[in-house]
Parts: sequence; structure tokens; C-alpha cells
Amino acid sequence: MGSVVQNDKSRARWNLRGTLAVLALAAVASGCAQGESAKVRPAPGQQPLKAPQARALDTYATRLRAQARIAKRWGLARAPLKPPAPPAEKPRITTRKGFEVDGHEERGLPPVFTTIPTEEKIVFLTIDDGADKDPAFLRMMSELKIPYTAFLSNFLIKEDYGYFKRMQDRGVVLNNHTLHHPYLPGLSYGRQKREICGMQDVIEKHYGRRPLLFRPPFGNYNQDTLVAAKACGVKYAPIWNEEVFVDHWEYREWDRKIHPGDIVLSHFRGRQEWKGTMPDMIRRFLDKITAEGYAVARLEDYL
Repeated sequence: MGSVVQNDKSRARWNLRGTLAVLALAAVASGCAQGESAKVRPAPGQQPLKAPQARALDTYATRLRAQARIAKRWGLARAPLKPPAPPAEKPRITTRKGFEVDGHEERGLPPVFTTIPTEEKIVFLTIDDGADKDPAFLRMMSELKIPYTAFLSNFLIKEDYGYFKRMQDRGVVLNNHTLHHPYLPGLSYGRQKREICGMQDVIEKHYGRRPLLFRPPFGNYNQDTLVAAKACGVKYAPIWNEEVFVDHWEYREWDRKIHPGDIVLSHFRGRQEWKGTMPDMIRRFLDKITAEGYAVARLEDYL
């Protein structure tokens, strides 16, 4: 009887070994049969990025659709183009030929320029004075994420400093356009300095910083203007190459075209003086430059 039990145990062990061997062979055979498609799943962090790539593309497409909706809401023909990243090395800014005053370079006076040296298809939007204070304009520029630079005159902004504080809070740099917007070459050096330094004081008082940029009213200046501007802490005196209105454009150059790096001028104006609103002007501006393949960049990023 003991011999029979021992033989049964031996057969059971052999059967178990045989079963395990069969299972092992089956596993090997299964792996070979599936070939390359049955590779072992890599450890976390080593897996292919197929899913994240798909999510990234989906996020990008969603962002494009959102931009298109915002552009449509503001009546644009298409969404504005995104500008390139600001240059790591700023371009050298010099006075445009023919725009110099006596002793301009020797005295280190602020350069007067109409264009930023660049080969990128970008332009810079600058808006002067501060007469119109349209809340819709602030919303439009914020939603579309369009950078611009403001040059302000105190006699036009003093009734509502808060409007331009909201503008500053949206990332807009507020710069100097004199206290009263006079024809500066017709004033003495002392009066010019009071106009420029006085506006420096106003902007510092209400907005916390003294501007580095100054634009002479009407684009008119003389040597005294730039000497006074330098004495007031001004580093640059940009003017413009094109001007955009609610119903037309004007050009400085004979070819009547936009060029890479051009500074574009407009004004804070509404229906009282224009046949339209500030958003109407921005719509005309953006539709034209976008159709020509240009984006709007931030002027201060290149200075």
C-alpha cells in the first residue's frame, strides 16, 4: 500500500513539472506569435509620447479656435498673427538720416527714429494724446492681446487718470507727449523743458515711473527739444513711419507700403472727431497688417 502511495506522489510531481513546462512553452510560443506588436510595456517615464502629443495638438487647435472666435467677435477678417519672441540682443537704435540736429551724436541726444532695425515682419503700434477714453478699446486690446505704446499729454488725461491706470495694469507703457501739446520749436528752451519735465513728473506721480520715451507733438522738434528731453531723463524719441485713422492710412515713404520694424501712429479719438470709434480704427489697422503677413510687437521690447 505504501508503495502505491509513493508512486502516486511521483506521478503527481512529474505531472506538475510537465504542466509548468507546457505553460512556459505556451508563453514563449505566444510571444513569438505576436512578434513586434507584443513588446513589453516600458516603465513609466519611458513610454512613447503619442497621447501627450495628441493632447498638445488638441490644445493648440482649441487655442486657434478661441482666437478665431475673439477675432470674429471684434469684427476682424482673421485672427492677428503672433509676433516672434523679443530679441535677446537689442538692436542698435540711431537717429534716422536727415532727422539729426546739430551735435546730435556728439552730445548723446535721444535718437529720433521711425523704424526699428529688424528683418522680422513686425510693426509697432503707438497711440498719442489721450483725448478719447473708450472702455471697449481696452477690452478689445486685452482680448486680442495686441501690444501698444501710449504717449500722453496731461491736459487731455487729467480728467480721468484712472482710465490710463487700467491701461497700465494691462501691460501698456505710458510715455511722454508733453503737458499741453504745443509746437515745441516755437518755444524757448526753458518752456520746452517745463513741458517735457513737467509731464515726466505727472506720469511718475500717477503711474509710478518716469518715462524713457518721449514723442514731440506733431513730430516737430529742434536741438533745444532734444537737449531738454535728455535733461528730463528721456532716452529715446520715436516718431512714426505710417499713421492709421478710422477710415484711411497715411505714409511717410514714397512707396506707400508697410516695412519690417515700422512704427505706426494713431490717436485716442472717437466719433466726436472721427467717423468711427477706437475699435473701428484698430480693426482697420489689424486687418491690413495681418493680410500683409505682419504681427504687432511691443516697442519697449526692442529698446
